[in-house]
Amino acid sequence: MSPKVLAIVLAGGEGKRLMPLTADRAKPAVPFGGMYRMIDFVLSNLANGGYLKIVVLTQYKSHSLDRHVTMTWRMSNLLGNYVAPVPAQQRRGPWWFAGSADAIYQSFNLINDEKPDYVIVFGADHIYRMDPRQMVADHIASGAGVTVAGIRQPLHQADQFGVIEVGPDGRRIQAFREKPTDARGLPDSPGEIYASMGNYVFTTKVLCEAVERDAADKSSRHDMGGSIIPMLVDRGEANVYDFRDNEVPGSTERDQGYWRDVGTLDSFYEAHMDLIAIHPIFNLYNSAWPIYTDHPPWPPAKFVHGWQERVGRAVGSMISPGVIVSGALVENSVVSPNVRVNSWAHVEGSVLMEGVDIGRHAVVRNAILDKFVVVPEGAEIGVDLERDRTRYTVSEAGIVVIGKGHRVEP
Repeated sequence: MSPKVLAIVLAGGEGKRLMPLTADRAKPAVPFGGMYRMIDFVLSNLANGGYLKIVVLTQYKSHSLDRHVTMTWRMSNLLGNYVAPVPAQQRRGPWWFAGSADAIYQSFNLINDEKPDYVIVFGADHIYRMDPRQMVADHIASGAGVTVAGIRQPLHQADQFGVIEVGPDGRRIQAFREKPTDARGLPDSPGEIYASMGNYVFTTKVLCEAVERDAADKSSRHDMGGSIIPMLVDRGEANVYDFRDNEVPGSTERDQGYWRDVGTLDSFYEAHMDLIAIHPIFNLYNSAWPIYTDHPPWPPAKFVHGWQERVGRAVGSMISPGVIVSGALVENSVVSPNVRVNSWAHVEGSVLMEGVDIGRHAVVRNAILDKFVVVPEGAEIGVDLERDRTRYTVSEAGIVVIGKGHRVEP
């Protein structure tokens, strides 16, 4: 018989570095790729892998996330499957989650109800495809207490990641270090390190014992990566799973092994640009491993006017349903549903979320506009960055970000 597996998705991230996109929503609820929310990627991986008993632990500004999960991710009650958002229940006292490990500690009732053999603990705010069945099978075969997914990154970038250092066998984890400046390379590739992806597979008994022990330690950060994994590393019970070995059906050579932590505005922007290449660096068009989400009854996109310079057109872009490009030019951009781009406007290298309205003759360049932003006639975004910095958020790379519902000054 197949082992019983419960999936726990940690979706309590506050996402401070993505402000203003997280001003009134949790990070996993931030829209991505025109049609999706960030959390859709991990839930799609689990669903495609056949793991259909999923709890989503939420905390900060969770209303839109809870609504999205509840309305979109409905499973068959007949078969006992579910995707359930679970807020901090304060079962252990009058406090919220003190960290990701505490979130699991406060949710022991969910594990006790299901009595799984293994527990998948995945993060909710990364963009990637992964077949979790292969990682679970690797974990079972190894006999480890926990298996940590690692992605190979250049050694010189070690100070940007949580780094997994392994023994001579390349599997057993010897150290789990946060952004080290003196990391050592892998046994089979001295110029690379394993960066933690924040995805774990636990043997249930090992997870429960470790989390209980951590809860009793008042000096602990109560964090999965910072507390639980180092504890199990010290006990010799932690293995690494090489993400390079994960083969997702339908993947191309170009997007095999793609994973992005979109924790900053610049990485969020860059991940969008990865979608729109002629041969996408991350391919949303893989029907063998689809990314699922809710699709309201939007009409098809429409391009109107075709006279002289007043031509509705889009080049090198992804255009969602309900969009009207009316005598305007959209270049190298990701445009979400129900966006209106009016005549003689020019949108270039930008991410426009649902309901944005771009006025006539307006220019939007290298920008992220959250839902329902209004850019009036003749306004310019991304043309004069010094001026934009006095009014809006501008990232280190010069991406102008405007929060939800803002009306741009003419």
